[in-house]
Amino acid sequence: MKLFSEATSRLCATAALLGALNCLVAADTTNINERIRVAPNLDTNNVSFIDLPTVLRLAGAQNLDIQIARQRLAEARANRERALWQFFPSITPGVSYRRHDNLLQDVAGNIIPVHKDSYTVGPSLAGQLELGDAIYKNLTSRQLVKAADYAVESQRQEAILAAAQGYFDLSKAQASVGVAREAFRISTNYSEQIQQAVSAGVAFKGDLLRAQAQSERNLLILRQAQEQQRVAAARLAQTLHLDSTIDLLSHDDGAIPISLVDSNASLGTLVAQAMSSRPEFKESRALTEAARQSRKGARYGPIIPSIGAQIFVGGLGGGRDGAPGTFGESEDYLLTLGWRIGPGGLFDRGRIHASEARYQLAELNRAKLVDEVTRQVVESQTHAQSQADQMATARRAIQSAEEALSLTEARKEFAVGAVLETIQAEQDLTRARLDYLNALAEYNKAEYALQKAIGGLSSGDASAKLKTKETEGAPD
Repeated sequence: MKLFSEATSRLCATAALLGALNCLVAADTTNINERIRVAPNLDTNNVSFIDLPTVLRLAGAQNLDIQIARQRLAEARANRERALWQFFPSITPGVSYRRHDNLLQDVAGNIIPVHKDSYTVGPSLAGQLELGDAIYKNLTSRQLVKAADYAVESQRQEAILAAAQGYFDLSKAQASVGVAREAFRISTNYSEQIQQAVSAGVAFKGDLLRAQAQSERNLLILRQAQEQQRVAAARLAQTLHLDSTIDLLSHDDGAIPISLVDSNASLGTLVAQAMSSRPEFKESRALTEAARQSRKGARYGPIIPSIGAQIFVGGLGGGRDGAPGTFGESEDYLLTLGWRIGPGGLFDRGRIHASEARYQLAELNRAKLVDEVTRQVVESQTHAQSQADQMATARRAIQSAEEALSLTEARKEFAVGAVLETIQAEQDLTRARLDYLNALAEYNKAEYALQKAIGGLSSGDASAKLKTKETEGAPD
């Protein structure tokens, strides 16, 4: 009877506690809102919403690294134009005047005093063409223009990838703020209910302290999430060359998994596609060809003779002092043909060896690029597959955590639950939701990294290829 009496007494006390808690469910939430405002956004009046297609378009248009690459392309084209102009002579119009006084040696060898002057008026056409050097410089500059053009596309894809990944980081941080805020609201509301029960003398103060500690922990998580959201917004703004003081917000919270590459494609197929599509390979081939032409120029260019020409068509005037001056038409023609021996010409072993080293370096860089791209494809596909599995695991964890919290609430209603069970169930649900958001963001980032690794990422194509995975939906 004594045990039955004690059990009955405990049951009544627990029922009284639960009754007090149920009566306080609709209590005033002003204090909760005040606590949430402890961690506000930095500037709620300077907010701009942005979606993924807009991010991709801005990345292809405004990124500073792309603009730098375009200027390098303009420089390469200007150098190509300079190489072409080496085939044309220069024209020098002008006037010249010459005077001589006192002694001068004549044709017979006599030293005689002479006072004379002369002047010319007219254009002079002069040209000195290092033909072999000009030919191979022209061929080299043509390949360098191609390489710079491919470098622009390569940088464009790098910028689009960085922008997309920055957007997914922002979406994850923004959704994490929502999860943390909801967890803080629940724990704070529960803590206030226990506070009222302790004040009524029907609850243990240790349970209150435990609930308050969890509430403070949730507030800490909320503040960290808000910090991450603001930092992610600033980094995305930098990538897009926007004002970083504007607080960018994702339009869709990034709650949808995106598939860009066939998940059933083999590694061999993806690597082959990368080899044929990546602009880096096209750039490398152009640089290798430029180095080859430069090597040929060092070897065979000096064999081709240099051509020099000078033509003057104008007037010549002047005469001796004291004698009448004369002026009339005058033409001069000069043509030279020669070879350079030594530095920059024939037998310049240093120039030949340097050009050979540059060619071998280009070949080695090309082989290194093959290894790098292959690694990127393998790494990106592995990461995407792993994150897809992690999403499925996190989704099941959310379902289990939600059911566990529901059962805990039911146990509380039947007066057999404990404060610790409720806190633990809420922690598990929050952790599972954050794990899912992280796996989702990493999966989307891996999909874009894989698309970039196989050479299929551009602003137009990336926007057109956005498609939602139909096999699985995002959890609430």
